[in-house]
Amino acid sequence: MSRVVLVTGGAKGIGLATAQAFAAQGDRVAITYRSAPPAEADAKGLLCVPCDVTDSAQVDAAFTTVEEELGPVEILVSNAGITADMLLLRMKDEDFERVLDANLTGGFRVAKRAVTKMMRARWGRIIFLSSIVGATGQAGQANYAASKAGIIGFARSLAREFASRNITVNVVAPGPIATDLFDAVGDDRRALIEGAVPLGRLGTADEVAATITFLASDVAGYTTGAVIPVDGGLGMGVW
Repeated sequence: MSRVVLVTGGAKGIGLATAQAFAAQGDRVAITYRSAPPAEADAKGLLCVPCDVTDSAQVDAAFTTVEEELGPVEILVSNAGITADMLLLRMKDEDFERVLDANLTGGFRVAKRAVTKMMRARWGRIIFLSSIVGATGQAGQANYAASKAGIIGFARSLAREFASRNITVNVVAPGPIATDLFDAVGDDRRALIEGAVPLGRLGTADEVAATITFLASDVAGYTTGAVIPVDGGLGMGVW
C-alpha cells in the first residue's frame, strides 16, 4: 500500500537517500529543506517543501502543504539537524542551545504535528535519527551528543504514549557514514575512524535508508521503542 512519507532534512545525505528509497517502493514522499532543494534529478518524484524545524510556524506550514498535496503524513522520518562542533570551554550558550533546538526540539515539533493525524487513523510510523555519539560521546561534540542522546529518551517516551494507537516510534543510530559532511574530515582522521569500525569501512546512506524503510513497514509493526545501530559494529555493547 502506498503511504504518505515526510522526511525532514531531505535535501542530501541520509535524508535524500531515505526519501528516494521510499519513492522507489511506490510511496508518496515529501522532504523538507532549509537552504536549497536537491538537484532536479535527485528530487524526481519528491515534493520539496521549505522548512526550518526550529520555527513552529514553518513546521505547521510544511505539514499543511504536504497534507494538501499528498494527504496526511503516515510515516515521519525526523532527520533534520545541524552540528556546531567545538570544545566545551569555547562553546557559548547559543552554540549549545542552537544545536539542541534543531536536533532535539525540532524533532519534538515535527512529531507533535504529525501524531494528531496518525492518532485519528490509528496507524503511524515515526523514525528519529540519532547517532552513535548519543551513546558514546565525542570530544568537541557535547552539544550534538546531548541532542542525539535526548532523542532516544524522547522517542521511547512517545513509543509508550502512542502504542495503544498502533503508532510505532523507533530510532536509527548511524555510525560514520560516507556523506558530504564526512567528506570534510581529513584523510588521517578518516583513516583512524575507518580503522576503528569492525567492518573496516564507512557505511553508506543507502544502508541507513534500508533500515529506516524496514522500520516503517508493516512487517516491523511489533518493533517500537528500539534503537537500531547502523554503524559497522562500532557501538557494540553501548545500546
